[in-house]
Amino acid sequence: MKIVERPSPNHDTRDGQAIDILLLHYTGMRSGQEALERLCDPNAEPGRVSAHYCIDEDGSIYRLVPEEERAWHAGVASWAGDSNINARSIGIELVNPGHEFGYRPFPEAQMTSLIQLSQDVLRRQSILPRRVLGHSDVAPARKEDPGELFDWQRLANLGIGIWPEAEDKASLTDQPCDIAQLQAMLAEYGYQVPQDGVLNDDTRSVIRAFQRHFLPECLSGDPDIATCRQLERVLMTV
Repeated sequence: MKIVERPSPNHDTRDGQAIDILLLHYTGMRSGQEALERLCDPNAEPGRVSAHYCIDEDGSIYRLVPEEERAWHAGVASWAGDSNINARSIGIELVNPGHEFGYRPFPEAQMTSLIQLSQDVLRRQSILPRRVLGHSDVAPARKEDPGELFDWQRLANLGIGIWPEAEDKASLTDQPCDIAQLQAMLAEYGYQVPQDGVLNDDTRSVIRAFQRHFLPECLSGDPDIATCRQLERVLMTV
């Protein structure tokens, strides 16, 4: 695995915080070159950003920030009650135009490099499979990446993250989903979600983030039976 050094000045100290999250993104920009320039720009507006690694569509891996330093990639985010996600995570950006500029599947060369890099990171860091996450998981009201075209199941099959085991559809019931119970289960997994039993916009955004990760064929934000059962299976997996 070849890594190209492309240092970014946009980082600071972790202040002793242990690393326990691997956070995956897409760049959401028109080209890889544009993304690299943005991630390494000390004068970027509206604010400076970075990541530890960026993987281009041809599989090229760029190291922007040393893992022991805090890169600035998560923004306002939360997982399992913790809000300083940058301090506790390693961020990997995947070059992809994203939903704004023509979202498309991630090429095989890019996915192969991501798998190699992620496995290497997980060998060296104390990151549990359940804490391999997407940007939309930790910031569901703001972010959609890496999105519904990202193959989370493939990564999980290779030890990167989790994916629930299949269940016979005949075992699913037609009972309506209880919103309070669904909110509690989402919070149990790690999402920041209201616990008020109300299907409001905040809850829908979290449901949709869960669907992007674990039920990508359905992005309704609705608490349908398939979503509830998939969430139950995810919790059994962890």
